[in-house]
Amino acid sequence: MEIIQTGVTDVQEHCCSSLDERKSHHSSKTKAALTARLNRIEGQVRGIKGLIEKDTYCDDVLNQIAAVHSALNGVGKLLLAEHLKSCVVERIQDGEVEVIEELLKTMNTLMK
Repeated sequence: MEIIQTGVTDVQEHCCSSLDERKSHHSSKTKAALTARLNRIEGQVRGIKGLIEKDTYCDDVLNQIAAVHSALNGVGKLLLAEHLKSCVVERIQDGEVEVIEELLKTMNTLMK
């Protein structure tokens, strides 16, 4: 973990830092994987927009929408796995068991 200078005290930078905002600390490999997937999804969404503009048959457009949903779910799964392995574990180790309730709410939202 990286130590950041706040001007007052040193704070370890991780997903549950005591700063005003929490931040994740994904490896460059994870960030690259997430970014690549999201770039691909962005292209798929632009493609769907083009299909709509060209009056493409609805079933074909709906199949492309399903593919985007699937791709977004893949991003969510990867991010959730990394969150569990890092942020959640760290917060539990720090005695912040309320992270479990936060995680359950998030998972409930993801599964809608």
